[in-house]
Amino acid sequence: MLLPDIWFLIIPPIAGGVIGYFTNDLAIKMLFRPYRAYTIGKYRLPFTPGLIPRNQERLAKRVSDTIMGSLLTPSELQKLARRLLAIDRVQGAILWLLRMAQGSLKADTNDKSNKIIAGILRDLAGRSLPRILKVLARREDFLDHQLNKIFDDVLLEFQLTERQASQLSDWLMKIALSPNAVRLALIDFLTDRNILIIDESFREKSSGTYWLVANFLGLRNALIRLRNFCLDEKEQANERLAEVIDSLSLQSRLKEFLQNLSLQNLPVSTVRQLRKTLKESVRKYVKTEGQPLFESLSNSVDFENVAQLAISRLQSSETVNSSLEPISYELALVLDRYLEEDLEKIVAQAIPILSIDQVIVNRVRATSPENLETAVEGIVKSELQAIVNLGGLLGIFVGLVQSGLLLLR
Repeated sequence: MLLPDIWFLIIPPIAGGVIGYFTNDLAIKMLFRPYRAYTIGKYRLPFTPGLIPRNQERLAKRVSDTIMGSLLTPSELQKLARRLLAIDRVQGAILWLLRMAQGSLKADTNDKSNKIIAGILRDLAGRSLPRILKVLARREDFLDHQLNKIFDDVLLEFQLTERQASQLSDWLMKIALSPNAVRLALIDFLTDRNILIIDESFREKSSGTYWLVANFLGLRNALIRLRNFCLDEKEQANERLAEVIDSLSLQSRLKEFLQNLSLQNLPVSTVRQLRKTLKESVRKYVKTEGQPLFESLSNSVDFENVAQLAISRLQSSETVNSSLEPISYELALVLDRYLEEDLEKIVAQAIPILSIDQVIVNRVRATSPENLETAVEGIVKSELQAIVNLGGLLGIFVGLVQSGLLLLR
C-alpha cells in the first residue's frame, strides 16, 4: 500500500479519539463553566453560565429534598438522636456541666452566686418554709414522734442539780419570797372582803374550843391588825417576817423541794396530759405565730454570709466531689426515661425549628461555582477522567470502524 493510503486509514481513528476525548472533557467543563453569564448588548450568550451555576437555585432545592426525603427522615433522625443521647454520653455531658458549674463557683469573683443562693435561702426560710409548716401543722400527727421523744428524753428526765437548786432558791428568796415581798403580798391579800370571807368561814366550820374562839374573839380583828401592822410598821414587819422565814428554814426547804422536783414524781395521767398539752401548744403556735417568727428570723439573718460559707464548704467538700458522678448518672437515667417516651414528639417538633432543609438550600446557594466544581472533582475526579478517557476510546473505535469500511471499499 502507498503512504497516502496508509494515512487515509490512520487519520480516522486518531481524529475520532481526539474529538471524543476533548468533546467529553468540554462537556464536563461546561457543567460548571463559565462561572458567570456573558452578554452582547442585551443578549446573553448561549451556554453561559454553565449548567450547574445557571440552575444552582433548583439544584439546591433538589439536593435539600433528596437529603430530607431519603437520608434525614424523622425515623433516621430519631435513630441518630438515640445514638447521640446514649446514657453514657448523656452522663458524661451532665458530669461535665456539673464540674463546670463547680469550677465557675470557685472562679466567681463578682458575688453573683452568693446573691443567687442568698435569695434562694431567704425565700426558703422566710416564705416557703413557714407556709409549708403552717399546712403541716393542721395534721394531727405533726411532729408527734419528735415531740414525744423530746418530752420523754428531755423534759421527763429533767431534774435540777444541787447547785442549780441552790441558785434558784437563792433567787426566789431574794426576789419572790423576800420579807418585803411577803409583806406586800399579805397587804394585797388581806382586803376587807377577803378578811370577811375568812372570818365567816372560820365561824361556820369551826367546832369545840375553836368555835368559842371564832365566835367570841373572831379572826377579823386579828387580820385587820396584821394588815395595819404591815402597812404602818414596814421595817418591823419585815424584821418579824424575816425571823419567821429564818425559823422555818424556808430557803433550805425550798432548795430541797426544787432539787426533788421532777415530772417522774407526778401521776401517769398528769404526765400524759402534760405531753398532750405540749403537742397541742406547739401545733397551735406554729399555725398562728410560726410564719411571723420565721419571717423575723429571716430578716435578722445575713443570708449572703451564710451563702458564702455554704459555697466555701461545697467547694472543698469531698462528699460533693464524690457525689457528682452518681448524680450525673441518675439525671441521665431520668432523661433517658423521658426521651424514651417523648423522643418522637421532640424530633417532630425539632425538625421545623432546626429548618435543616433551609440550611441545606442556603448552604448550596452560598457556595460559589468554583467551590462546587472543586468539591465535585474532589469526590468523582477519577470517574470524570474515566468518562473523558471513554470518549477518546469511543472516538478511536468509531475511527477504526470507518477505516475498516474504507479499506473494504
